[in-house]
Amino acid sequence: MTAERVMRRGDDSAVLRLSEAEASEIGNDPDTMADDERVLLNMGPQHPSTHGVLRLMLEMEGETVVRSKPVVGYLHTGMEKQAEQLSYLQGCTNVTRMDYASPLFTELAFSLATEQLLGLEIPERATWIRMLMCELNRMSSHLLFMATNGMDLGAVSMMIYGWREREEVLRFFEKVTGLRMNHNYIRPGGVAADLPDGWEDEVVRLLDLIPPRLDEYDILLTGQPIWRERLQGVGVMNADEAIALSATGPVLRSTGYPADLRRDQPYLAYDQVEFDVIVGSYGDCYDRYAIRLNEIRESMRIVRQIIDKMPSGDYRVQDKKVTPPPRIRIDQSMEALIHHFKIFTEGYKVPAGETYACVESPRGELGVYLVSDGTSHPYRMHVRGPSFINLQTMPHLMKDGLIADGVAIISSVDPIMGEVDR
Repeated sequence: MTAERVMRRGDDSAVLRLSEAEASEIGNDPDTMADDERVLLNMGPQHPSTHGVLRLMLEMEGETVVRSKPVVGYLHTGMEKQAEQLSYLQGCTNVTRMDYASPLFTELAFSLATEQLLGLEIPERATWIRMLMCELNRMSSHLLFMATNGMDLGAVSMMIYGWREREEVLRFFEKVTGLRMNHNYIRPGGVAADLPDGWEDEVVRLLDLIPPRLDEYDILLTGQPIWRERLQGVGVMNADEAIALSATGPVLRSTGYPADLRRDQPYLAYDQVEFDVIVGSYGDCYDRYAIRLNEIRESMRIVRQIIDKMPSGDYRVQDKKVTPPPRIRIDQSMEALIHHFKIFTEGYKVPAGETYACVESPRGELGVYLVSDGTSHPYRMHVRGPSFINLQTMPHLMKDGLIADGVAIISSVDPIMGEVDR
């Protein structure tokens, strides 16, 4: 688990031959650089520890990172522009693919924004189902972080364990939504389907299974001297710096600033459950790791309360304007068939206006800004993606650190490039 500190030519971080324009952006002229002076290194966009197609231009002085610059855009999905061509009913199939590690949160933010424009109030059961699914998704996302963070730093066994526990959550998602990822489950007006019979037993089994394994993570990583040495004091940032860079989520909370939209601007029914906002003390990679580990425990605490408080009733609004008819009615009623056809071909019209809805995703504040011109398609959509914003902290976190510590810093920010390049 000891970090390799020697750079070798020919690997993914080999010396980069840049154009003069690229070099000038980071402050070097390749024609005047000598071998014993600062060099530019390219890390990514194809590198195991960049969590996708992230490219980092690094200005190096020996093994020390003097300056760095994240370069994005290699995924280039154009989902915000594509939203203008899709109806509000189709919108969730688009946004769910942005943050593919926690897709239910983008579905939720889009649905909340659409419901604000429509002036819809969804049934209480739909609200609590959304909370249940999102907190389970927060757990699966943080378990994925545990796996990849361990792998990035040489704790290879952690990759196996983190995926193992995440798999249990995804199995439950598959039973509820039919899919392991990109669910299109949370929709304007409620959710796509009610929870299946026996869902309580399935969730309780999860809540009983995971805590002992989190304790094993503590043994394997939290108290491990090598793990602490690799993370403590690495990538340090204080609260003022994080706020100035607009960081949110675990990146901001690691500095000791207790910002969490679930508590600060309660949405759904978060004001009816008890949970703690986990914060760090030093703003380093270790704090960002520890926060996510303990947020899994807090999410399980919330889920247990949801099981006890889950109300009965409908899982979606019964409004002909936004809700398709039950499938059984399509074969029995011509009116239901016409209703079904119009909903899925034309969509439903949303009153003109603009709104912004935000939620606390596993990576921070995830917001959707929607503009409606009164038609069945958004006039404009913009997403405030936490991964994209948090990437701004990377040059600050990596400055004057070692190249070997750069891997730990990228992992601690936990970016999802599908959301960055939306």
